[in-house]
Amino acid sequence: MIEIIKNKNEIEDFFKVLKKRGAVNSGDFSNTVKEIVKDIELNGDEALEKYTKKFDNPDFDIKNIEIKKDKLKEAFDSLDENTKKVLIRAKERIYSYHLHQKRESWMYKDEIGASLGMKITPIEKVGVYVPGGKAAYPSSVLMNIIPAKVAGCKTINMVTPAPKGLINPLVLAAAYVAEVDYVYQVGGAQAIAALAFGTKSIEKVDKIVGPGNIFVALAKREVYGLVGIDSIAGPSEICVIADSSCNPKYVAADLLAQAEHDEIASSTLFITDEGKAKEVKAELINYYNNAERKAILDKSLTNCSKIIVVKDIDEAIKYANRVAPEHLEIAVDEPEKYIDKINNAGAIFMGHYSAESFGDYMSGPNHVLPTVATARFFSPLGVDDFIKKTSLQCLSKEAALSLVDDVDSFAKLEGLTMHALAARVRKE
Repeated sequence: MIEIIKNKNEIEDFFKVLKKRGAVNSGDFSNTVKEIVKDIELNGDEALEKYTKKFDNPDFDIKNIEIKKDKLKEAFDSLDENTKKVLIRAKERIYSYHLHQKRESWMYKDEIGASLGMKITPIEKVGVYVPGGKAAYPSSVLMNIIPAKVAGCKTINMVTPAPKGLINPLVLAAAYVAEVDYVYQVGGAQAIAALAFGTKSIEKVDKIVGPGNIFVALAKREVYGLVGIDSIAGPSEICVIADSSCNPKYVAADLLAQAEHDEIASSTLFITDEGKAKEVKAELINYYNNAERKAILDKSLTNCSKIIVVKDIDEAIKYANRVAPEHLEIAVDEPEKYIDKINNAGAIFMGHYSAESFGDYMSGPNHVLPTVATARFFSPLGVDDFIKKTSLQCLSKEAALSLVDDVDSFAKLEGLTMHALAARVRKE
C-alpha cells in the first residue's frame, strides 16, 4: 500500500524509482519487431496475413481486413441511447476545444519590402493505432481522430487488433462517431509497418499516432523517418499538489483512478498538511477495499506511488517540475496563483473539482499526453500534430538588392562561393 514519506533521502530514492520506470526495456522484442517490419516491407499483405493469424486470429483472411462503414454504424446502433449520447457529447466537446487550436496561413511585409510568411497544410494521410488487448478505449479513438479531422487531413486510417476476430463494439462505434475514413482489423508491429510502407490492402500514410504495447512502440521507432510519429507512450502517471483545503475523498479517488491503469502506473501526492495526508491514505484504503482491479493497485500503489509531505506549495511545485508528470492536479483554493510556476506538465487540472477523469473523457482537451518526464519537451496531441508548416518568402528587386552584400559576405565566411554568387548575380 502507498506510503507517507517526508524524509529527503526517501524522497530522492523515490525519484530514482520514477526514473527507472521510464526506461523502455526492449530486450529480445527489438529483433522480433525488426524482423516483422522488414517482412511487411518486402512481402506486404502475405506477411500481414501471416502475423495476424499468428498473433490474433488463426482464421483471419486478408480479404476481410477492412471493417466497412456499415459495420461501424451497426455497432453504434447497437448501443443504448445513453451511451450514444455520451459518445456524441464527448465528440462535440473534443472537436470544439481542438477547433481553437486551428491555425491559418499568414504573411507580412517587412521594412525592406520582403513578403514573409507561413503556409499551413494538413498532413494528407494519417494512421491511427487503437489498442485492443486488455481493455477497450473508445476515448482514445476520439482523441486521436478528431484533431486530425479538425486539421483537415484528407484520409485517416485506423488500425486495431481483433483477437479471435472480435473487436469491442464501443471502439467501432467511436470510430463511426469520429467519422474515420477506413478501419482495418490488424494490430501489433505488423499494423504499424503496413501503415508505414503500404500494402495492397492498406494505403501508406504520412504519419502514425496512437498508443500501443512494446511491439507497437518499437515498431514506431523502427519506421520513424519513413513516416512521422507522435511519440512513444510510457506508463501513465499523476501528481497532485494539495494543502489543508483539499478534500481527502477527492484526492484519494484521483490517485486511485490513475493507479488502476497498470502495475507501473504512478500516483504521487505532494501535500503540505501531514494530518490531511493521513486522511487521504485512510480514504484511499476505504476505496481500495471495494476496488475491482486490486491486483493492479497492489503493485502500482506499493512500487510506484507515494504520499509526500512537503513544507509548502513552492516545494511541492519544485518536486512536480522534476517529475514533469503526464497529469498534474492542483487541489488548492486558488490554483491560478501557481500556474506560472508550473514548467513541466502534460495537462494541469486546477481546483478541487477538476478531476483528471473529466479530462480523460469529456472536458475537451486531448488526453494523449507526454509521459515519464517527456512533458519537459513534448506537448499534448493536438491539431499541430496533423499539420505541416512551410515558410514563405517573396523578395522584391529592392528587397533583394538591400540584402545582396550581406549575403555575399556571410556566404564567403562559410566558404560557400556559389551561395555568394547566387545572391551577387542579382545585383550585377
